[in-house]
Amino acid sequence: MLAESRLVTLMGPGGVGKTRIALRTAAAVRADFADGLCVAELTALRDPELLPGALCTLLGVPPQSAAEPLDALVEHVRERRLLLILDTCEHLVDACAMLADIVLGEAPGVTVLATSRQPLDVPGEHVFPVPPLPLDTAVELFAQRAAAVIAGFTVTDGNRADVETVCRRLDGIPLAIELATVRLRAVGLKHLVALLEERFRVLAGGRRTEPARHQTLRTAIGWSHELCTDAERLLWARMSVFAGSFDLSAVREVCRDTSLSADEAVETLIGLVDKSVVTRLDEPADPDDPDGREECTRYRLLDTIREYGAEWLASLGAEEETACLERHLVYFRALVQRLENRWCSSEQVELFRAVNREHANVRAALGYACRRAGGASEALAFAVSLGHYWAFGSYFSEGRRWLTRCLEQAPDPVPQRADALRLLCYYAVRQADATAARAVIQECRAIAQQLGSKRLLAYTDHYSGSAHCSGGETATGFAFFDEAVEQFRRLGDRSALAVTLMDYSCFQAMDGDPHRALALADESLTYLAEHPGESWTRGYLGFAQGLAHWRVGDIAAASSATRAATRQKYRMADKFGVEAGLGILAWLAADQGRYDRTAWLVGAAEELGEDMHACLLGLRVLTGAYDGARAEAARKLGAVRFERLRRRGAELPVREAVDLAEADTGTPGTVPSARAERRTCDTLTRREREVAELVGQGLSNREIAERLVISKRTVDAHVEHILGKLGCSSRTEIARTLAELGL
Repeated sequence: MLAESRLVTLMGPGGVGKTRIALRTAAAVRADFADGLCVAELTALRDPELLPGALCTLLGVPPQSAAEPLDALVEHVRERRLLLILDTCEHLVDACAMLADIVLGEAPGVTVLATSRQPLDVPGEHVFPVPPLPLDTAVELFAQRAAAVIAGFTVTDGNRADVETVCRRLDGIPLAIELATVRLRAVGLKHLVALLEERFRVLAGGRRTEPARHQTLRTAIGWSHELCTDAERLLWARMSVFAGSFDLSAVREVCRDTSLSADEAVETLIGLVDKSVVTRLDEPADPDDPDGREECTRYRLLDTIREYGAEWLASLGAEEETACLERHLVYFRALVQRLENRWCSSEQVELFRAVNREHANVRAALGYACRRAGGASEALAFAVSLGHYWAFGSYFSEGRRWLTRCLEQAPDPVPQRADALRLLCYYAVRQADATAARAVIQECRAIAQQLGSKRLLAYTDHYSGSAHCSGGETATGFAFFDEAVEQFRRLGDRSALAVTLMDYSCFQAMDGDPHRALALADESLTYLAEHPGESWTRGYLGFAQGLAHWRVGDIAAASSATRAATRQKYRMADKFGVEAGLGILAWLAADQGRYDRTAWLVGAAEELGEDMHACLLGLRVLTGAYDGARAEAARKLGAVRFERLRRRGAELPVREAVDLAEADTGTPGTVPSARAERRTCDTLTRREREVAELVGQGLSNREIAERLVISKRTVDAHVEHILGKLGCSSRTEIARTLAELGL
């Protein structure tokens, strides 16, 4: 169906296997999409307005853009050939339908594969109903799952009839079968059949309006629910407030009260994992985590199981449901507040990563805060406390959306409103939206003056300086910065002073006095000396120093400062900061005539986000330097060599790219063959891979045609495709490329 239609929707009830089929299909057709796959798991996303932004994040669209996320998404995929998988659309069906309709109309190379309990109803949609498993396959699944529960279990002539009875009664729905086999820990197969028959008789009269198979799934889940203890049912209900995954600490705090202690909650969770109600996720250590975080155990409820728990929670009464949502809000707001309180400290990186792992839960908590009756001011305060988190993660579009929503609900001229407005100004500056930045900072100044707050007036001058400098009014901007620096000195706010000096230094380095920029950076660093682990501010100070040295022609000093800054941005997991750092290093290498280094740095940088101009704030002095260096390297090296080195840089893991950049490496060694082989296999189809290997052995096209029993014209076409995909200009180069890759 994907070969015939650009929109295919796998439709069926929860638990029937839509997601697994989608992922298997994606793996099978991966080679047909030159720009790869994007899998968007939408279960944890509750706000339809956040859908375009979430996809931008998955696709690596730089969030610095001031464009609406949907516009940025369309622009990003317009010329690409990729497969977009929208998994679990039913709760966002209108938003998914609109997005699919627009993307398919604007991006002819994009194909959408959706999973949903209902069709998207978009023109051109092909719906594939996902049926339950046929009996033989259902029995096979039962046998596999039962063997995992009871060692040595097999389906024999003696028990096949009972197994088939269970599979028929569960309509062949995979999730229902998996839930049923867990009961074999407690009862024998014949007892399992008897219990299941009894349950269907009991439930025969309920929910007649639902499709039969949905009733079957609810029956299976309800059966598991009834076999849980009272404590397990209560914990199941309370865990339904989590969005996405969660950890033990969150369970202890969010799900406990006088009826269920924190320790009891943990013990009860273990029981739910054993019963396959809760899925355990052992997330491996991130190879690109600079601090080498150890494996992290988290937990998740499948969507249908979470929904069942949410219904049960609602049935327990409004007081119980509200209390659980309040605990969820309190817990995740406290997590955010710890980062906000310690953002300028040696704990910065660790706290940011802790909040970032809970992005979905933080978003859910803020959404609940916005819905609470009479809680507008508290929601605004929560949003303001996320200010540094959104900045560290470059979540500028999301931050602007939430702040705007909270400001609309809380119009009073209070300090939190002024803080929200200054944050809006900063995010607009980072997205090169100087007009919006100046508009919101004017209201911020009016509130600060009305309140007579010296702190707010100092922040207002700081962000007014940024807004004017980003809009090209540097003289006015520098005057605001001077005033902000003096005010923060009088207030004794060392962390605010460090950041103000950092921003001032950056703008002086880009479009002012480079010597002044270096002095400002040095002063900022003195205020950070007591926090050696702070990375975010230090990273930008390093970029300011590097740009200032570059402006005065000291390329060696510029490269040294930028290499150190890129390492700091890597520690912060700031992907766009790393990309900017690699991009700056690319043009510094070109200034030194080191074009091999320029080429692979370009590849490593563009592999991260692909929009270098956005990472460089759209400033011509920076984007012009990058584009010029890229073009000069391609001209000096020749198109073939430049492309080969660029691809080699793109192959590097982020950690290795940063290590090589920091080590001032000219030309990286051959990319590890296993990684290269994966990428080559992703690029070439199976038949192209066969043809390439025979070309590498020295066979002519006619000899290859005879070997593979295909026409010579077909081989000719395959060879042309291989040359294009591998960036080779001759058959000899195909052989050499395969040899370099260890193939």
